[in-house]
Amino acid sequence: MAETHHFVLCADDYAMTPGVSRGILDLLEAGRISATGAMTNMPSWHEAAPALAPFVGRADLGLHFNLTCGAPLSAMPKLAPGGELPKLAAILKAGVTGALPEEEVAAELSAQLTAFEDAMGRAPDFIDGHQHVHAMPGVRRAFARVVSARYPGQKPYLRTSADSPARILARASEVKKALLVAGLTAPFGPDLRTKGFATNAGFSGYSAFNPREDYGAAFARYLKARGPRHLIMCHPGKIDDALRALDPVVETRLQERDFFLSTRFVDLCAESGARLARFPEV
Repeated sequence: MAETHHFVLCADDYAMTPGVSRGILDLLEAGRISATGAMTNMPSWHEAAPALAPFVGRADLGLHFNLTCGAPLSAMPKLAPGGELPKLAAILKAGVTGALPEEEVAAELSAQLTAFEDAMGRAPDFIDGHQHVHAMPGVRRAFARVVSARYPGQKPYLRTSADSPARILARASEVKKALLVAGLTAPFGPDLRTKGFATNAGFSGYSAFNPREDYGAAFARYLKARGPRHLIMCHPGKIDDALRALDPVVETRLQERDFFLSTRFVDLCAESGARLARFPEV
């Protein structure tokens, strides 16, 4: 029997749409995920937030900081002059060239954190970013400044999207994407740890979001070469018209939800000695 190894399974994109939230709630209710991150700038957040209350202390509930989907909560005349957040490519270009309006990014992060805290009556257990934007060049400077000032005492943990090349290669799962994100975000974890924040050590879950692929087979690869504080991201949900209009990742969300509710998921974890846990247990 494989040695037991705890890991965090985090569902991204809570409140992206009502259907996505419902699918994630199904998994929280079944105890099949141990964390979820909320997009508090999305229109459905205030209606979706109360449903998370029963899971306080049972799962990690965090902010999925969003700079690339929907409308911002704060005024962003440079980054979102038309009232819609830009695509990731624009964020990356601005960050790499030094053109990113970091004060706007800092204000938007503060606004999204406030929206979480106002709705939940508490600070988030963790903070990560939609499309890993929190750790990207330029953004991460503003991010570090805001969270360091806002949480001087008890600190939320932070997701690092980078893993070691050796572990990425050992999994053989979306290697190019995983290596690219690791390269772009590598300074984030070490910098925030020096500021007193805890981060995961080991990260997987990169997907092609291809509905013709076997997600269960992909998940088996995510369980390989686990780091000492391993975190796996996932993107489950139910499908609604709002999702189809908003995001290119649609059909695979329902496939992921159904997989995590299946006995196959339980069996894969048991076979590899992987046990679902919240971050403090990891």
